[in-house]
Amino acid sequence: MNTTAGTFFVLTPYLIAFVLGALLPRQKNAVERFGLGAVAALAVLFVKGMWPGAQADANPAGEWKNLLDVIVFLPLFGAVAVLFLPRQSPALLRKFTYAVLGVDFLVSLGLLSAPMTSGWHFQHVVEWIPSLGIRYHVAVDGLSFWLILLTTLTTPIAVHVSFGSVQTRVKDLCFAYLMLHGAMLGAFVSLDLFLFFVFWELLLVPMIILIGVWGGVEKIKAAYKFFLYTMTGSMLMLAAILYLVYTHDKLAGYPSFDYLALSRIVLPERAAWLCFLGFLAAFAIKVPMFPVHTWLPDAHVQAPTGGSIVLAAILLKLGTYGFVRFCMGMQGGPTWSAAATLGGVAVFGGILYGALVAWKQDDVKRLVAYSSVAHMGFVMLGLFAGNAAGVQGSMLQMLNHGVSTGALFLLVGVIYDRRHTRLARELGGLAKVMPVYAAVFVLVTMSSIGLPGTNGFVGEFMVVMGTFTSQVLGPKHSVSQGVGAAFGVVLAAVYMLSMVQKMFFGPLTNDKNRGLNDLNRRETIALAPLVVLVFVLGFFPNIFLSRMSAATDTLIDRFTESRKAYAGLGPDSDPILQPRRGGPFEQGYPEGPPQTAPTPAGGAEALNTHAGKVGGAP
Repeated sequence: MNTTAGTFFVLTPYLIAFVLGALLPRQKNAVERFGLGAVAALAVLFVKGMWPGAQADANPAGEWKNLLDVIVFLPLFGAVAVLFLPRQSPALLRKFTYAVLGVDFLVSLGLLSAPMTSGWHFQHVVEWIPSLGIRYHVAVDGLSFWLILLTTLTTPIAVHVSFGSVQTRVKDLCFAYLMLHGAMLGAFVSLDLFLFFVFWELLLVPMIILIGVWGGVEKIKAAYKFFLYTMTGSMLMLAAILYLVYTHDKLAGYPSFDYLALSRIVLPERAAWLCFLGFLAAFAIKVPMFPVHTWLPDAHVQAPTGGSIVLAAILLKLGTYGFVRFCMGMQGGPTWSAAATLGGVAVFGGILYGALVAWKQDDVKRLVAYSSVAHMGFVMLGLFAGNAAGVQGSMLQMLNHGVSTGALFLLVGVIYDRRHTRLARELGGLAKVMPVYAAVFVLVTMSSIGLPGTNGFVGEFMVVMGTFTSQVLGPKHSVSQGVGAAFGVVLAAVYMLSMVQKMFFGPLTNDKNRGLNDLNRRETIALAPLVVLVFVLGFFPNIFLSRMSAATDTLIDRFTESRKAYAGLGPDSDPILQPRRGGPFEQGYPEGPPQTAPTPAGGAEALNTHAGKVGGAP
């Protein structure tokens, strides 16, 4: 990071505080505005000066430790700034939101400067609440790297689409998208579990607003359902986090919410399973896995098009990412033991069940929603396989699903804006009047079903091969689940191609479809990057896989070590702390408060006596 850019970002918080303070008074008195702005900037300076100091920069040379801070907090500060902009100027609100998201995307491209070798990158650690062991600890590795870039790319697309169809309450819409964007990014980069939980809960609010304000006829029901499901899982995860912190305090002598510290804990059987189930509940609901998937179709159908894009492309990935990071990375023993059972749920309750239900849908958006359940089943199956092929295929499939399903929801929104219906039986013969739209829809459909040469093929192929060769699943389950997953690919082709046949081919019997316009400029701009990624991911997957490999190998090694340590404990054993592993993945480890030896009674006399004994005096 050069000196000019570094100085700019150091001064940015003070400039933002000054601007927000100056916007507060209703009067146009310049002196009053300047005074409040100066007070706000000085308040930020005071807080920064009183805040506990940051740890020494442990990043490789050339990596700016504040890059992730900018990526996460730029949209959050932007959301606050939107509240001070006039509601009566929707054009200004849209331009400001575009600017914030555009700058955030450009800044996130700075992550490409790191080769994602083994270890944490762009790490920043600052003490937050030292007495409770809570720190501001953010970093990125090969497991979160591409998910951050997917987020900074997809949210602007969703916002661009929404601005074309939503004309009411634009200020609230801009606030919701910016807040949601920052919260999702914060969850992907957090290595302190308290910080992760804050961002995890923060993203609920704007998503509920998007569904409940701009959704369909049953939007309130869908928003409540989404909230209740997610909050139930969150409370169980919070209980598991607090127990781990309590255990670490007993074992190490100081509390810590840090991922690096808590991942060393090995719990005996009963406690380990309770903590694992707490994390699993939160992440399985977010994915979602069967049988806690029922909130997803309702949320997708009722959400506006932009909300569905964000929900499918990014929000669901927080569940799969959380499972990788916090279940496999911290609870390796019960995760390994439950893998075969959970793999069966992913295949039969996710891939096959989701495909069969999608096949029977006439509502195109609900069909795509159930296809999400099926495709996320592939992602989870790859993680349960627990080997390099499965995990890397799963991570790649997260990106593939974000691109393909995000594009499908966008395309469904296009036809809904024109016809105000999503029923396939009302849309026959569209290829005759909307040829470009039909061509793009067919292309994205091919990518969704995994046609070779498109993005969906490599990820699904790696997941299936990883399942067949998995030692974690065992020889019996790996074969049956691999066969089930392969059959799920066939079913995906059946229900997706059936939908394409109903919508685009055959006679144009409905007169309401005769005058429909093809893709306009706004829709083409939104679809273009996703279409490009279909082929880039399909033909050049190693561009993405190469940056995952080091983090994947480390994850699998530690997953295996954790399982062995768990197997060595008896059911009545006490929890233990695994030895420090060292290496680049322990940079930023919370060392705890410094230990001060008690001064011996007698003060100077005691010290002199000790010195005399060391020197050999009687």
